[in-house]
Amino acid sequence: MSSHKTVVERYFDGFRRSDHQQILACLTEDVVWDLPGFKHLEGMDAFDSEIENQSFTGRPTLHVDRMVQEDDVVVAIGTGASAQTSGTVFNFGFCDVFTFAGERIRRVESYVVPLTSPEPSRSAGASEVGN
Repeated sequence: MSSHKTVVERYFDGFRRSDHQQILACLTEDVVWDLPGFKHLEGMDAFDSEIENQSFTGRPTLHVDRMVQEDDVVVAIGTGASAQTSGTVFNFGFCDVFTFAGERIRRVESYVVPLTSPEPSRSAGASEVGN
């Protein structure tokens, strides 16, 4: 496994454990996080403030189905679920695009799609990263 994919695994593991320091250690100081249609964040402080969004409670469940890498870009595709403060569960599919500067993530583009039913069962070919 490439060093960039290992960093992405560590990043997702940090989210699963709500470990801000672990997540931030994967990022450059000038990191940019784009969540199209929702938010654009610049810098580590802004990124840190969004790690545990106030609309959610507890730790998310994240399953990475696959990662694809080309040069300094890693794409992770998967599904997740997170408890909302309203008491409902938000099930979603995601595609995160990580652009690296050296061995750290400089840009994250997160495409999140709400799912109308719970996460699909894991297929025999899918692997779970962490958790």
